[in-house]
Amino acid sequence: MFLTRFRLNTARPGARRLLSSPQSMHAAVMSSFPALLPSDTPPPEGPRVLWRLDHQARAEVLLYIVSPHRPDLTHLVEQAGWPAAATADPPEPGWLTKAYAPFLDRLSAGGQWAFRLTANPVHTIRRHDHEARKITAHLTPIHQMRWLLERQERCGFRILEKADNQRLLPGGTTYHGKHEHHGDRYELAVHDHKALSFDKTRNPNGAKKGKPVNLVTVTFDGRLEVTDPQALRRTLAQGIGRAKAYGCGLITLAPLTPTARQTP
Repeated sequence: MFLTRFRLNTARPGARRLLSSPQSMHAAVMSSFPALLPSDTPPPEGPRVLWRLDHQARAEVLLYIVSPHRPDLTHLVEQAGWPAAATADPPEPGWLTKAYAPFLDRLSAGGQWAFRLTANPVHTIRRHDHEARKITAHLTPIHQMRWLLERQERCGFRILEKADNQRLLPGGTTYHGKHEHHGDRYELAVHDHKALSFDKTRNPNGAKKGKPVNLVTVTFDGRLEVTDPQALRRTLAQGIGRAKAYGCGLITLAPLTPTARQTP
């Protein structure tokens, strides 16, 4: 397994084209692996190629890739990076790739980490018993948060709860009818809500393929504790939720700062 970081040069037209189309970015990411063909389908189990865009600032956008094979991002450097700088410094080709296995092997029960996840929180609905279920997006932060909380146990972690003196509400939980709302209970924030709509295409001729793709994506930032290291390793390699081809599902971990280590 490998973890790769690539900074896009947002001043270049090629970068702007990629950022405007999840379909184009997906194709560019998958073209980074010589052994993969466009017709290949990801395995239902086991490591797969995951990617995510992080908008750090207005002009700083980072592409993260988790993959079972080491990528070659030369084409991305030429299209959306700094090719002259990469040529001038051969040891720095324009991206950074590290082996992921040593980090995954160090994960242990009880370890606490900051995390980030961009996901496509959905559920199924139907208006009556005789209607087929339809997949639809969660649209509110409360429901999007609940979507992740419902998956934390089988993903191998638990999201940390805030200390009592950090909560705005007693207990951090409110109720709407029969439903709990945990907006002030957990070390979890939901932001960067995006509604995306684009056509799937047949590369390389660009012909349209099937119905347009409509997605709602959000980014979760929070703090977690490892409960099942093996399950969390699987989650980090396979992703969470749907729309993984379009920049969703990749969860990354980072060490907690000293102040963030304080738990109730």
